Amino acid sequence: MFTGIITDVGRVVALSRPGDLRVRIATTFDALRLDHGASVACDGVCLTVVGRGGGEAPWIEVDVSAETVAKTTVGDWGPGRGVNLERALRVGDELGGHIVQGHVDGVAEVVAVTAEGASTRVRLRAPGPLAGFLAPKGSVALNGTSLTVNEVAGAEFGINLIPHTKLVTTWGRVAAGDRVNLEVDTLARYVARLREWSA
Repeated sequence: MFTGIITDVGRVVALSRPGDLRVRIATTFDALRLDHGASVACDGVCLTVVGRGGGEAPWIEVDVSAETVAKTTVGDWGPGRGVNLERALRVGDELGGHIVQGHVDGVAEVVAVTAEGASTRVRLRAPGPLAGFLAPKGSVALNGTSLTVNEVAGAEFGINLIPHTKLVTTWGRVAAGDRVNLEVDTLARYVARLREWSA
């Protein structure tokens, strides 16, 4: 369980395939304090720590299944890529964003990026089946970042990035054509399911 409040921007160091895809990510986390088996959201994808190293250049390693590679942007990753990181929520932690599970529902595409004062407006296109889960003023997790939906028009929706968000996440480098991991709000998912059962 996560909150969508990014606490580090890691950097992909290496990828290998000892079976599943294994990714080494440089981080500023105290990696040696992360247990083997700990969950870390990497660009919104809940992944399990299978290796870690400390010292002056701490890193973590995570394994990524073929299913996850196919359903997320992990297949686009390469050495040097920035990755939004968040450690799992602990009991008593502040819930600053919204409840994020790290279960990516699909990949959205950035349609347009427009400066608006010091902020940035971003328009995205969601996969068709997910559009119904998006609502104005509702929450959405994009590349693991808790964001507020400003408007929705069909499968397209807009968000606003304040300067702080651009500074402490990978969103400062967003461009039209980018693919981003999208997780719809958990509450919206369950409301839709209840409506199916009551219909």
